Amino acid sequence: MNIIEITNLSKSFKNIKAVQNLSIKVKEGELYAFLGLNGAGKSTTISIMCGELDADEGTVIIDGIDTKKDVQKIKNKIGVVYQKSVLDKDLSVYDNLQSRAALYGIYGSDFEKRLKELSELFLIDNLMKRTYGKLSGGEKRRIDIIRALIHKPKILILDEPTTGLDPQTRKLVWDIVNNLRKEEKITVFLTTHYMEEVTDADYVVILDSGIKSAEGTPLELKNKYTNDFITLYSVNLEDVQKLGLPYEKLPDAYRIEVKNTKEATKLIMEKPHLFVDYEITKGKMDDVFLSVTGKKLPGGLNK
Repeated sequence: MNIIEITNLSKSFKNIKAVQNLSIKVKEGELYAFLGLNGAGKSTTISIMCGELDADEGTVIIDGIDTKKDVQKIKNKIGVVYQKSVLDKDLSVYDNLQSRAALYGIYGSDFEKRLKELSELFLIDNLMKRTYGKLSGGEKRRIDIIRALIHKPKILILDEPTTGLDPQTRKLVWDIVNNLRKEEKITVFLTTHYMEEVTDADYVVILDSGIKSAEGTPLELKNKYTNDFITLYSVNLEDVQKLGLPYEKLPDAYRIEVKNTKEATKLIMEKPHLFVDYEITKGKMDDVFLSVTGKKLPGGLNK
């Protein structure tokens, strides 16, 4: 079942075409990733999905509801973690979450019950009385996600959720999100320019200047847009050069580029004496993005 269906979506700001004829389908329960540089159209698409912007053309259907017909009902189905927090830095964590829950008509024992569920999931009991503005980056992100989940949405939208966070804190946030998918079975819609955040996605769309340039699972994209690599250990340069293939010298090895696993297997069968100590790896998502857009992404871990 598709929980999000976007068809021929377009949005411009004067002479800037932010989104151009975008069509996507997101299945219920997926981790669906929008990959692209800043300005690619990711946040604009989210703003339209949430009813904060009107599209110039196209339709957006969220859980069977057209955004043009019942925005409020759609907002009840979506929780959004924005790049910048929308919580009050001067209020305590508890007061922030209580006030946000009230916006969805969640009060009293219903609020306390939901808060207890999320508190146990995110391990924030010790943060309840602390002022939000004095929390660390990782602590704030946990509270931001709880704020987005307080009304039990079916879709969690993460708009560049780890921008500015250190790698350790980013891992913490993703451990929580993955646990959340397991516990609450919700759909996660992610926008990012961090490579490591799309490697475990069920489906990836690459956006470039508002245009969908490529789509597929991470494996499909790697197979289509990158080559495979063989890392050879305990060999000399002369033998590597005789293979007649592109290669890169590593500290203790040579990395050879081949078209695919089939070609790698053929090479190993033909020259077994060279392949005593080796490993075969797929291309990287960095390579995929560069191949598709001609541009490099910052902050990737080259997975």
